Amino acid sequence: MGNFRNLIRESEKIIIIGVAGDSGSGKTTLTRGIRELIGEDIVSSFSLDDYHSLDREERKRAGITPLNPEANRLDLLEEHLALLKEGKTIQKPVYNHKTGKFDPPVPFSPTPIIIIEGLHPFYTKKLRELIDFKVFIDPSRGIKRKWKIKRDVEERGYKREDVEHEMIIREPDYKQYIDFQKIYADVVIKIYPSQFRGEELYQVKMIQRKLEAPAPSIEFSLSIASMLSLSERNFMIRYETDIYYAKRVGILVFDGELEREMFQRLIDTIVEYTGKEKIPFLPPEKDYANAISLAQLLLCWRFMEEIKEKLEK
Repeated sequence: MGNFRNLIRESEKIIIIGVAGDSGSGKTTLTRGIRELIGEDIVSSFSLDDYHSLDREERKRAGITPLNPEANRLDLLEEHLALLKEGKTIQKPVYNHKTGKFDPPVPFSPTPIIIIEGLHPFYTKKLRELIDFKVFIDPSRGIKRKWKIKRDVEERGYKREDVEHEMIIREPDYKQYIDFQKIYADVVIKIYPSQFRGEELYQVKMIQRKLEAPAPSIEFSLSIASMLSLSERNFMIRYETDIYYAKRVGILVFDGELEREMFQRLIDTIVEYTGKEKIPFLPPEKDYANAISLAQLLLCWRFMEEIKEKLEK
């Protein structure tokens, strides 16, 4: 299979991953997970919030939300991504969520892999051409509401009532400017409430277009004896095919908590691909992972397999 990290380092190409979705949908968490899995020495990232054209007060006076492309410098983003693909350093703008204003620009030099996450990474044809692998995160409204309130109130210092009011105002813009971008994604991750009871349990659907080349086999181990044990947690796995926005796709569905043994081969494969001794996934004392964690692993493997195939051509 080869060492993915060495392959990336030896290649002169800069690979860009785009992660799209609404505010509070979990993009940053997913991005951080991919960075940690592959290695932060070869993966860097930034938020497209830095490319807002108006600060918080200016948007308020203009009656415009950040979801409107007119409130963003997508032309500058296109220019910067093109420069990064050429291996050049950019002066990246910085939006400060604490103050609602812009800080001075900072130099940003490309690493072999760059992840950009935000509202409009696939909005223009030029952006879509510059991005090598596209992911769209799509949690249900209830989950998105919970995550956004938690983040904006606890991490960004907003008032809860202001966050709830803004979410209502932003909904039409989400439908008009953000939601459609999922049709360009290589992988769409939909997140729903779990059918099982428990903290931090979710049902995840991974909607994926077909790989151009066959991928190596990775085993999922299901032990009937283990499943009959009373100590076993609730879980569900399903696979189905469908047509999604006129494209044939495969859909993997996970729910509940899955035992480490079931996806140990996937962990081993990522370790082999990255050349790392271990990956920061489950600490030794944890034997189970929820559906979001497993989707993160599968997404990382899918990305590495697809990019490896392109680089080896």
